Amino acid sequence: MTEQAIPPAYDDPAADLWAGINDLWTWLDANRPVDGQEGLLLRILKLSEEAGEVAEAVIGATGQNPRKGVTHTWDDVQAELCDVVITALIVLRTLTPDTREVFARHLARVMERSLGQPS
Repeated sequence: MTEQAIPPAYDDPAADLWAGINDLWTWLDANRPVDGQEGLLLRILKLSEEAGEVAEAVIGATGQNPRKGVTHTWDDVQAELCDVVITALIVLRTLTPDTREVFARHLARVMERSLGQPS
């Protein structure tokens, strides 16, 4: 598989994570084969699929399947974890246009609860 060139506007998508998530959500929404409640549920289920791919990569990186041996690298695990994060943020964007604010409020609550300090 050949690597695709990254469009100049996306050479550092982490610089504007939320714009990138919104762009991906817009693209997915325009190209989804199923609308409505069923489409929403399928998008949420996609998160489970991505988490399963993390598990598959960890098993492959550690060679836990003796029939297959080592089939993945820890770089593969990192990539799959990134897919989980992206998918989760797109699902959150599907549920609310206020994705950034909802996430920031929740992160602040988790940080306060876990670290014992307001963020």
